[in-house]
Amino acid sequence: QLQVMESGGGTVQPGGSLTLSCVVSGAQLYDYAWGWFRQAPGKEREGVYCISRNGRATRDSVPVRGRVDVLRDTGANTLQLQMNNLKSEDTAMYYCAAARTPVDCSLSTKEYITWGQGTQVTVSA
Repeated sequence: QLQVMESGGGTVQPGGSLTLSCVVSGAQLYDYAWGWFRQAPGKEREGVYCISRNGRATRDSVPVRGRVDVLRDTGANTLQLQMNNLKSEDTAMYYCAAARTPVDCSLSTKEYITWGQGTQVTVSA
């Protein structure tokens, strides 16, 4: 059974960096496309970054463009979301999720079938 677990959240000052991890069990990374999403209080869950099954296609959202990147460690079956130059508006619960998208990837929550519990990121001075 596919399971994902996020970690690495915390409190960071504006302009700082943070790396979130998503450990996958019950399947291999290349079996799914993967997405990182976030949800702030009172707001809808939104896509941040996604990567295709083969790792060749990625998409990022406008609010984070140029500030985030995803690394795949197929040996450890882990994804990492590296975030730089963090802003107060990046404060949210961050989630990792799996999709059966055969090629490319999507930032739409509707495509994703398995979600982790999330890890909180707070950007504050």
